[in-house]
Amino acid sequence: MAAAFDTADYKLFPSPRNVHRVVFEHQVFVPYPYALIDLPSYDLKGRYSLFAACRLSDGKMGQLVTLEQADDAVKFQAKFVPD
Repeated sequence: MAAAFDTADYKLFPSPRNVHRVVFEHQVFVPYPYALIDLPSYDLKGRYSLFAACRLSDGKMGQLVTLEQADDAVKFQAKFVPD
């Protein structure tokens, strides 16, 4: 099991399904901690990773999708629909 770690904005818990264990520059926080997010199904062009996250500013739990490319972040936000 991967250990949790803090960034300036979040406490992160890496998904065991991550191929890339990196926090990329472009980040999208979704306030749905139990939503199933299947990132390969979004047909993203760059690398990506997923974390369970606690936003430090307000303690809100959710998930953080981090993406290597800005256009992938826009694509994810447009396609994401919580279940």
